[in-house]
Amino acid sequence: MDCTLRDGGFVNDWNFGNGTIKFILQRLINAKTDFVEVGFLDQRRSYDYNRSIYPDMKAVKTAIGEMDKNETEFVAMVDYGTCDIGHICDQKDTFIDGIRIIFKKPDMYRAMELGREIMEKGYFVTLQLVSVTAYEDRDILDFCHAANRMQPYGVGIVDTYGLMHKEQMWHYFGLLDSNLDESIAIGYHSHNNFQLAYSNTIGILDMQTARTVILDGSAYGLGKSAGNAPLELLAMHLNEFYKKSYHLNEILEIIDSCVIPIQRKFSWGYSLEYFLAACNNCHPKYIGYLSGKATLSVESINEIAKDIEDGKKLNFDKGHIEKLYAMYQMRNFPDDTAWKALAEKYAGKDILLLAPGKSVTLKSMYIQDYIRNKKPVVIAVNFIPDAVKADGIFVGNSKRYKMFAEKLRYMGDRVFSIATSNVSCIYNKFDYVINIENVKDSSDAIADNSMAMALNLLRILGIGTVSLAGFDGYDMHNLAMSYCDECFNYSEDYERLRRVNRQLKEKIHALKAVMDISFLTESVYEE
Repeated sequence: MDCTLRDGGFVNDWNFGNGTIKFILQRLINAKTDFVEVGFLDQRRSYDYNRSIYPDMKAVKTAIGEMDKNETEFVAMVDYGTCDIGHICDQKDTFIDGIRIIFKKPDMYRAMELGREIMEKGYFVTLQLVSVTAYEDRDILDFCHAANRMQPYGVGIVDTYGLMHKEQMWHYFGLLDSNLDESIAIGYHSHNNFQLAYSNTIGILDMQTARTVILDGSAYGLGKSAGNAPLELLAMHLNEFYKKSYHLNEILEIIDSCVIPIQRKFSWGYSLEYFLAACNNCHPKYIGYLSGKATLSVESINEIAKDIEDGKKLNFDKGHIEKLYAMYQMRNFPDDTAWKALAEKYAGKDILLLAPGKSVTLKSMYIQDYIRNKKPVVIAVNFIPDAVKADGIFVGNSKRYKMFAEKLRYMGDRVFSIATSNVSCIYNKFDYVINIENVKDSSDAIADNSMAMALNLLRILGIGTVSLAGFDGYDMHNLAMSYCDECFNYSEDYERLRRVNRQLKEKIHALKAVMDISFLTESVYEE
């Protein structure tokens, strides 16, 4: 079963272009692919000649036209709740042979009823158990009982988030194989979060069964999130070990002519984000939300993800993850001693605050001259500068802290450390720990921005004079030039970075009413 035009559409919003859609379909026919998904049926989408997502069967016929399918069978997919029976004509009036229905556990029986109505229109139907790991064994047995009464063409095991290892896959297959009528095919649809899509898919073939088995794949693994099992690998394996005769070169032509150009514009496949999601048995959007904060180390992301409620793991709940993130950041504990010690240490002193902008390196001689002449207390924010000697380090970002924790350890008493309570110390302990709730900013884009929190800390301590260096701001034309160290990774969420620039500028302008703030190096935050 090829899923390139359907699952692959999650990568490019199904905008393959009509010529490419027809090219892919013809090559798959030539390759002797058994089943090909032409795309989604989704009544919420308007008809677009160039996209493999259609509001109804009439649109499929209009876009693709009649094709000589030889022995290949064409199917369309319906995500339960997005296309009602009125948008599906009788099978005799279309060249589509079957319909696959995907659904989550709460919709199981309603989806099966839709399947019965579709079968009455002449299509073969497969029922796809989305997020199969959310099903208990009892749920699978109940499903099998209902499916045996319905008699669909097939049932699909869908590892939506790539959570399963081979042993789990075999378990679900065994349950279905032991309890479904032998006339019902069993399929497997994988995702590559653990780099197991291909091995798990061919692992189905190790099961001793008399029934038809359907293996899902897509050209070059093109598909949602971590991608699918590569169709070309499945075809190669089946040719070599099961005496099949798929024409591999036809699939390779699809990859070379159609998929590689998509890869130049969009990304899919195995990644840290999807690996973390699978490790925590959760929806990838949770990891995307936490990673997007750009303040959390991988360890911190894992700690938060482990607290996601079981009932919410596979259904993204933004409010829930925002609450967990806020709770993690708070870690409330008394910090009165730290405040008192800091106030005594820096009362009446001038402060030079260093941010890790490119100008710290480019203007290092100028900054050093300033330090020699003015003798301020030099505090670096979330980095240890090489070109300028710092007296102390302010740590407000656990992701950045992990990058220099070892170096900070060996600096020992030569520098002092101030950390917000969301950062866990790796070696020994920080000199001063401040509850993050006391220094977080009220503006959304910079709420836990370390520069904003460092400035809030100095304001609360009553510091009168603050000089800033390295507060360059984000350069939207060349983000790589925004930092003094190329190892600092940076977000490519340009809209959020623009908001950070704007809100930090507003923040500094407001603070000038109570503090004498000056810039030693050029900055987008200057008025």
